Amino acid sequence: MATPAQPKKIVAPTVSQINAEFVTQLACKYWAPHIKKKSPFDIKVIEDIYEKEIVKSRFAIRKIMLLEFSQYLENYLWMNYSPEVSSKAYLMSICCMVNEKFRENVPAWETFKKKPDHFPFFFKCILKAALAETDGEFSLHEQTVLLLFLDHCFNSLEVDLIRSQVQQLISLPMWMGLQPARLELELKKTPKLRKFWNLIKKNDEKMDPEAREQAYQERRFLSQLIQKFISVLKSVPLSEPVTMDKVHYCERFIELMIDLEALLPTRRWFNTILDDSHLLVHCYLSNLVHREEDGHLFSQLLDMLKFYTGFEINDQTGNALTENEMTTIHYDRITSLQRAAFAHFPELYDFALSNVAEVDTRESLIKFFGPLSSNTLHQVASYLCLLPTLPKTEDTTFDKEFLLELLVSRHERRISQIQQLNQMPLYPTEKIIWDENIVPTEYYSGEGLRKHDVCFLITVRPTKPYGTKFDRRRPFIEQVGLVYVRGCEIQGMLDDKGRVIEDGPEPRPNLRGESRTFRVFLDPNQYQQDMTNTIQNGAEDVYETFNIIMRRKPKENNFKAVLETIRNLMNTDCVVPDWLHDIILGYGDPSSAHYSKMPNQISTLDFNDTFLSIEHLKTSFPGHNVKVTVDDPALQIPPFRITFPVRSGKGKKRKDADGEDEDTEEAKTLIVEPHVIPNRGPYPYNQPKRNTIQFTHTQIEAIRAGMQPGLTMVVGPPGTGKTDVAVQIISNIYHNFPEQRTLIVTHSNQALNQLFEKIMALDIDERHLLRLGHGEEELETEKDFSRYGRVNYVLARRIELLEEVKRLQKSLGVPGDASYTCETAGYFFLYQVMSRWEEYISKVKNKSNTLPDVTEVSTFFPFHEYFANAPQPIFKGRSYEEDMEIAEGCFRHIKKIFTQLEEFRASELLRSGLDRSKYLLVKEAKIIAMTCTHAALKRHDLVKLGFKYDNILMEEAAQILEIETFIPLLLQNPQDGFSRLKRWIMIGDHHQLPPVIKNMAFQKYSNMEQSLFTRFVRVGVPTVDLDAQGRARASLCNLYNWRYKNLGNLPHVQLLPEFSTANAGLLYDFQLINVEDFQGVGESEPNPYFYQNLGEAEYVVALFMYMCLLGYPADKISILTTYNGQKHLIRDIINRRCGSNPLIGRPNKVTTVDRFQGQQNDYILLSLVRTRAVGHLRDVRRLVVAMSRARLGLYIFARVSLFQNCFELTPAFSQLTARPLHLHIIPTEPFPTSRKNGERPSHEVQIIKNMPQMANFVYNMYMHLIQTTHHYHQTLLQLPPAMVEEGEEIQSQETELETEEEAMPVQADVPSLTDAGSSQEASASQTETTPSQTETTPDQTGAGSNPETLSPPSESTATMVGPEAAAAEADTPQDTTSAAEETK
Repeated sequence: MATPAQPKKIVAPTVSQINAEFVTQLACKYWAPHIKKKSPFDIKVIEDIYEKEIVKSRFAIRKIMLLEFSQYLENYLWMNYSPEVSSKAYLMSICCMVNEKFRENVPAWETFKKKPDHFPFFFKCILKAALAETDGEFSLHEQTVLLLFLDHCFNSLEVDLIRSQVQQLISLPMWMGLQPARLELELKKTPKLRKFWNLIKKNDEKMDPEAREQAYQERRFLSQLIQKFISVLKSVPLSEPVTMDKVHYCERFIELMIDLEALLPTRRWFNTILDDSHLLVHCYLSNLVHREEDGHLFSQLLDMLKFYTGFEINDQTGNALTENEMTTIHYDRITSLQRAAFAHFPELYDFALSNVAEVDTRESLIKFFGPLSSNTLHQVASYLCLLPTLPKTEDTTFDKEFLLELLVSRHERRISQIQQLNQMPLYPTEKIIWDENIVPTEYYSGEGLRKHDVCFLITVRPTKPYGTKFDRRRPFIEQVGLVYVRGCEIQGMLDDKGRVIEDGPEPRPNLRGESRTFRVFLDPNQYQQDMTNTIQNGAEDVYETFNIIMRRKPKENNFKAVLETIRNLMNTDCVVPDWLHDIILGYGDPSSAHYSKMPNQISTLDFNDTFLSIEHLKTSFPGHNVKVTVDDPALQIPPFRITFPVRSGKGKKRKDADGEDEDTEEAKTLIVEPHVIPNRGPYPYNQPKRNTIQFTHTQIEAIRAGMQPGLTMVVGPPGTGKTDVAVQIISNIYHNFPEQRTLIVTHSNQALNQLFEKIMALDIDERHLLRLGHGEEELETEKDFSRYGRVNYVLARRIELLEEVKRLQKSLGVPGDASYTCETAGYFFLYQVMSRWEEYISKVKNKSNTLPDVTEVSTFFPFHEYFANAPQPIFKGRSYEEDMEIAEGCFRHIKKIFTQLEEFRASELLRSGLDRSKYLLVKEAKIIAMTCTHAALKRHDLVKLGFKYDNILMEEAAQILEIETFIPLLLQNPQDGFSRLKRWIMIGDHHQLPPVIKNMAFQKYSNMEQSLFTRFVRVGVPTVDLDAQGRARASLCNLYNWRYKNLGNLPHVQLLPEFSTANAGLLYDFQLINVEDFQGVGESEPNPYFYQNLGEAEYVVALFMYMCLLGYPADKISILTTYNGQKHLIRDIINRRCGSNPLIGRPNKVTTVDRFQGQQNDYILLSLVRTRAVGHLRDVRRLVVAMSRARLGLYIFARVSLFQNCFELTPAFSQLTARPLHLHIIPTEPFPTSRKNGERPSHEVQIIKNMPQMANFVYNMYMHLIQTTHHYHQTLLQLPPAMVEEGEEIQSQETELETEEEAMPVQADVPSLTDAGSSQEASASQTETTPSQTETTPDQTGAGSNPETLSPPSESTATMVGPEAAAAEADTPQDTTSAAEETK
């Protein structure tokens, strides 16, 4: 599928340029948010801005960006809009602003939602303007802007305000635009529609004439817009010059048509209108398609539109059409054409009597219809209701070429989409990889090969001599001499005998020599194409020429698996559960899969250890009446079973005499039954592990929903315990439905490992846990939950249990070898253990006529000797019931041994590790975890094995691509045509960052970054929103809680000492610190999109060093930034300043905000880098992630004048700018402090004005600390020997401190930096340093500062740092919204 070219880099205006602009001066007078006294509204201002700034600059993006960023739409345009002041300039200005918001990917409709009254009038004006004559009031360029605005409206149907207006244009009444015969034909096809149509006509008759006329205009809008487009398209000449306005209008129009066809709700009725207009035929015959340069994008878009118009789906029901159904539709069309030919056109008898396969190719249709006259062709088309009837006396107005193409294109045999898909290669070739429209230039690195890895086989024939420098400005292929690229998949490395070495527990063989042989799977479709080319055209055999093998990064190599899985799914009868089908397609009631509407809702659920007490249970169901089945408070202890009132969704409720619902009270009543978990045995490890978290009522609602059948969507803001909720749902399903299997899917290995570590802390038998994929290597546990790890566990556990059987056998005095195998142990249990137990029960169970004797329980117990190693005494002798329960617990312990051995028996019969691991996966494991990448990689293998599961839980669901979310639903074959899936729990946060899409065309144009989770939220699927966070101080939470519904704090955030104590040495718990240009430079860009800011980087590191010197643990501090370039710069500076200094150390992490999503730390230092334009922090989701990583302290370094004016960031930045913008420190306050947060300190507060001052301060502080320590050691050395036992140790410590002193820069200026990429040195000292002083020597910077001792960043990130670098790049054009900056 073709995609538009990458957008050109747009130069972003700097802050100084913004301030100098005419627009900014007007903003300061009329609408800027920070101006208190604004001038009154003046319509002339809008007219002037539109004419002088927008039209005069030909809608220059830079001008529109300035206007939009100044909050023109929010604070002036829409706030003052009304029908009285509406004008062309007003309409166009609003459309330009909305379009710019969509281009910037920021919310566009919020302003309209706040003041919706005039939107219907505004929208009608837009519709009218879009149909106006192009030579009239609105130019074609302006109408292109309107088309783009309409496209955005059609793509925002989830917004009620927009939907209410757009609905009129795309519902069934729009069929008024069909020609009468075609309308009659369509209504005849679906009798139900005729009933609706008659109803519409009746309602129309009741309308007053003016309203009816307005309704008719709206219904015919899209039909009339298509006709207008056709007239513009026909005005494009074949070879004479053409205005680009016409070309852009045509491109935008086709884009609008694609979007209407691709959205199921809009396509439903519109597809028939589009078909009736014969738009595709007009387009393919137009001159624009044949203009090579101007028509290239138009042709690509047209192919896409053709794909969507022929999409194999029933427009009315949304069901996919099978190949048989598509064939039937094709045959119906051909046979209706044959019938018309037979009845009315004698010259077509040959055609009418031929079989379908003979006449349905393009060539044969042209052969039969080509000789006919235009009038005859028109008559044929009118019989098929394709064109209006031609009066007998008149000639047709259509060209013969159009009429012939209309009939041929409609009736020719088409290759089905599934056939096209099956013939496509899965790997890219050199033509695709170096097509900049498809793959923007990237640089890759390779490493060790594993099974299923994707590799590229490359042929290179160099033309340049060795050592020629690569020039990035010239094409890649011709410089390196690259000839061919083909993809392959590794099957495995071969041993000396040519056999694949399998991964597994067995040690890998030692191979001789340096060369290795791998077996790879090629792509059969690509191979067929290459071989055909070799045979037919005599081309060389590509597969004999390869001389390089290259592997992609392991985290980026799953494209082939995903594509192959999509293709396999398209070829399989995939069955999605009925209750999910319509929701995934976006039809019907979005809440239909909520548990309250499911027919198989479960009334009684065992909540196991979810509740900590009966009070906890009562507070978890506010508004409900809780009835406990036992009255004694001593017995009201967890675990609890709860019976909920189940209401069937069907039928109306009866009402009593007062009109009240009879079952209101009943519907609010929960019946709670405490129950005792049966005794599991006398050993301490027999006691079940228990949950210790006091869940909130929303978390309980999420857990309840997850236990019920249906779709559960949990929105978990930062710090609200998403993982704890997920783990509790898994545990409760495991205990309530022991026969069911649950699949856990996450985006990252890290999230899966966190989940697993918490699952292991609950009462889940570890033999039922299995972790698939390579991520288990990072699990912070001694236990191995991978497939082979579980096999080893089962084998080891089997030996342990057989030892227990041996001990039991010995204790019972039974001869023989019962513990030889699982099978012999089974017989031993049946004949020896069970018989003794049954005999014991018959002796101690009370007879009806006598009182039970408590001593008998212990006296007759047959297993005393076996349990001799348990805590004694086993029997307490207090009551018969208690001792009897203990005895039964002991027997349960014994019985469990034999139950497990029975389960492990298969591992005795299966000999290879592979077979055993497959058995575990398919039969034994109850909780199976994998990443979505692994699911895509292994779907084929899992289905082939007969893998089965009943429930899916997805963590990080908002970070998973739609297709990768969908694949895990289909990792099993349907049973009798039905899916056995019962529950789908998705947990995520769509207000944080979406999946990373590196190709900007796909991200922006195809909206590929929208996860299925986000789409469900957009269409209104009910969610449970967790509403209490326990991660951060309440003040830090306020920086991002405005983005969520009612996000509050858990009580411990106010109560625990760590949250109520101030941050030592710092006056505030969060602060925005303004960083001005350093040596005249703010942001720099040594490589495209590789943004750096030296001043901020130095300041961040200086604050980090200051905190460490006060006593903060370095691992409790993380440094984040919004760009990769800054990350590398900060790492370089840390290496130079303090990386090897034991007094300071390194921060926990230095990384980007995007990489740190899902992690947290106590203190976060954040650098926002940009000084010219806000860049991708305008995406509020990135802001939410950045603000929500810190628990106790957040310190942000940024250019305040830039960020405070950004509308989207206002809620956070208004709080940040309310505090002083200079860093306030308390140098004499040690860590930890006893000062309460918010209290005035008793120590002196020092205000730091700029970065050089902070660097000097830290240097002096360090020197003072060293001197104080020296003095202290000198004092110790002068003490009598008896007081100092280890003088030598003190001496060595002193030496170490001297080394540290050397490692610290001796200059009072800001110490110099290394150019990491080119090993040049560049000073970052204060401004008084003269150019002659900029070179530093090892003496000045101290030990370890030599550039050669630094490891530079990776090749692709080689960068200049320091003021020279910054100055060199100061004039580089910048980009605020460029695509590539978002691929950090």
